[in-house]
Amino acid sequence: MALMTRTFALNENVSIPAVGFGTYLISSEDAPEVIQTAIECGYRHIDTASGYRNETAVGEGIQAGLASTGLSRSDIFVTAKLWPGNSAWGDAPKTHEQTLAECDASLERLGLDYVDLYLIHAPYGGAERLSQWRALVELQTAGKARSIGVSNFNRGHLDEIRTAGLPTPDANQIELHPWSQKPELLAYMAENGIAPIAYCSLVPLSTWRTEEGQASAKTEQMKADSAAFSDMARKYGVTEAQFLLRWGVQNGYAVLPKSLNPQRMKQNIDLEGFEIDDTDMAAIREMDRGQGVAWATGDPSSAD
Repeated sequence: MALMTRTFALNENVSIPAVGFGTYLISSEDAPEVIQTAIECGYRHIDTASGYRNETAVGEGIQAGLASTGLSRSDIFVTAKLWPGNSAWGDAPKTHEQTLAECDASLERLGLDYVDLYLIHAPYGGAERLSQWRALVELQTAGKARSIGVSNFNRGHLDEIRTAGLPTPDANQIELHPWSQKPELLAYMAENGIAPIAYCSLVPLSTWRTEEGQASAKTEQMKADSAAFSDMARKYGVTEAQFLLRWGVQNGYAVLPKSLNPQRMKQNIDLEGFEIDDTDMAAIREMDRGQGVAWATGDPSSAD
């Protein structure tokens, strides 16, 4: 087995590491040491967001990781995300100018001059959604984001951008795992050169979001079916998490595992020594259950 070093192209100048390190629900107290350890374990992609409320601590971890490994800023791929606001929550959608200011604020918290990928975290901007996207295009032109994209957008939201004659997002970060495969959305994205980035790759694990305060929409049938992935992993002599992450990479999208345990960190990026065979890949295609359990992107025909 060996560390996964594969990358996927986002645009002609930027490629994203196939395995990144997710920082959702990592506390500001833990983040500096955890991120440093992740970089020392071989991760070269760190994924964060203003909505995670840990950017300052994540930035400290990045700097510590660079110092301890002797790496340069250009060796690390950093993804950040705009929280767009959500009027349904009494949170006014960000305007064009506020979007520009939010990116500057994230860069300051992270201690960086630029991010490698800047995403709109969700399609909650309503009437401001296109204004937010225009602001991201400006941020890319200004060099504050080497690539730009969206997250949790469905086909209707992506069509809205295309219909407006604006540049197509480089990526769309969405929930993707064997129970939420989104073939129609992925086909549309492939046709339009939008790279998929997966979150919640490890949903099928029996231990996913079982701690107090971690919401999960897993059905009892899903919980019962988790044994299938354990059996497949055993066939390849890998952990269940390694199997699920490898499945994502073989499908052509970057994955974002997270762990506070250094041993599991190493396992989750150690994906090069095996390949899931065609029979198992075909069997998994039959396991699709629809939108997902973490954050649905809604009816693909809707832009609401």
